[in-house]
Amino acid sequence: MSKGLTCDVVVVGAGMVGAACALYASRAGLDVILVDRGPVAGGTTGAGEGNLLVSDKEPGPELALALLSTGLWAGLAEEFGTAVEYEAKGGVVVASSTGGLTALEEFAQGQRAAGVLAEPLAPHALYDLEPHLAPGLPGGVHYPQDSQVMPALAAAHLIRGSGARLLTGHTVTAVLRTPGGAVRGVRTDRGDLLAPAVVNAAGTWGGDLAALAGTHLPVLPRRGFVLVTEPLPRRVRHKVYAADYVADVASDSAALQTSPVVEGTAAGPVLIGASRERVGFDRTYSLPALRALAAGATRLFPFLADVHALRAYLGFRPYLPDHLPAIGPDPRVPGLHHACGHEGAGIGLATATGHLIAQVLTGHPPDLDLAPFRPDRFTEESA
Repeated sequence: MSKGLTCDVVVVGAGMVGAACALYASRAGLDVILVDRGPVAGGTTGAGEGNLLVSDKEPGPELALALLSTGLWAGLAEEFGTAVEYEAKGGVVVASSTGGLTALEEFAQGQRAAGVLAEPLAPHALYDLEPHLAPGLPGGVHYPQDSQVMPALAAAHLIRGSGARLLTGHTVTAVLRTPGGAVRGVRTDRGDLLAPAVVNAAGTWGGDLAALAGTHLPVLPRRGFVLVTEPLPRRVRHKVYAADYVADVASDSAALQTSPVVEGTAAGPVLIGASRERVGFDRTYSLPALRALAAGATRLFPFLADVHALRAYLGFRPYLPDHLPAIGPDPRVPGLHHACGHEGAGIGLATATGHLIAQVLTGHPPDLDLAPFRPDRFTEESA
C-alpha cells in the first residue's frame, strides 16, 4: 500500500455482494474498507429470501456465474457451519399443464448441457418430494443444486470473516479522482477514504454511485413483496415455484407481475413470493400484489388457505435492462470497479462476483469471461 493511502480498496455497500467483495479481496491480500450509509444488509439483502439458485437461469453468462457461485457457497457453508442457516435443500419447478411440462423439460435439457443437475419428475416423484402440492399436477423438474441462506446473517458473517474495516453510517458523497481522471478514493460525510480502487457494490443505488464518479450505469429499482406465514416446520421441503416464474424474471415490463414461489425456512415460517414491478422507490404496500401472492401460493399448496400470514415485507431489486449484473473494471474511470445490478439473484451470485472482483483487483485473469458483464455496455439512452 502506497504512502498516504487509507487502504488498498474501498468497497461501497455492505449488502451481500459488498460483503463477498470484501471477503475475497481481503483473502487475496488487500487492505479493505467496507463503507455503507446504513447498517449491514440494510438494503436489498435484508429484504431478500436468501436464494442460491441455478434453476431459474438459462444457459449463458448468468448461469455460468451461478454455477461458480454454487461451488463457492458450498465452501463457505463448510466454513461458517449453521451460522448462516445454509440449506442445500434443492428446488422444485412445477408445471401446471402438459404443454408447460414439455417446455419446462426442454428448458432443463439446455441447462443440463451447461452443467446443471436437473432431474425430470413424473407425478409420483413430484409428490414424493412435496406431498402437500395441489393434486393433478403433471410433473416438474428437481434441481438439487438450489440452496438457501439467511441473507442478513450470511452477509454479517462474510464481513466478520473478511477482517475488513467496516464503516457503517458513512454516506459516500463523492468519488475522488486524480487530475488524469483515475479513482483516488471516496469522500464521505465523515471524512475521505483514499485508495487506488473503489468497488461499487451499492445495489439498487449503484447508478447513483456511478454518477458520483462521472459515469453512467442504468440501475433501476424493481419492487417485490414477500409474505411470511406462521411456523410450519417442513410442510414445504424445497423451494417450489411455478414454471412461469422464469419468464417473469426475464420480463422487461414495468407492470406488476406475480408468479407463485413458496419455500420453507430453517426457522419454520414459509416465505411466499414473488412479485415484480418498477415503481421507483415507492414503499407503499400494494394489496393487489399481496393478494396475488396469496392466491398463487394456495394454487400450489391448497393447505396454505387455512394458514395465517404473520407479516409482509418489501424490497427493491437492482435491475439492469439486459438482466445481467455489471461486474468488473469501468474503462471510463480507471480504478472504478462495479459489482451491482444482480436484480433478484444477488445473494446467490455474490460469491462469484466477489471472487472475480478480487481476481481483477490483484491482476489475476478472472475465472469467467467478464465481457458480458462490462459496465460500459449501456448507452445513456438505456436508462
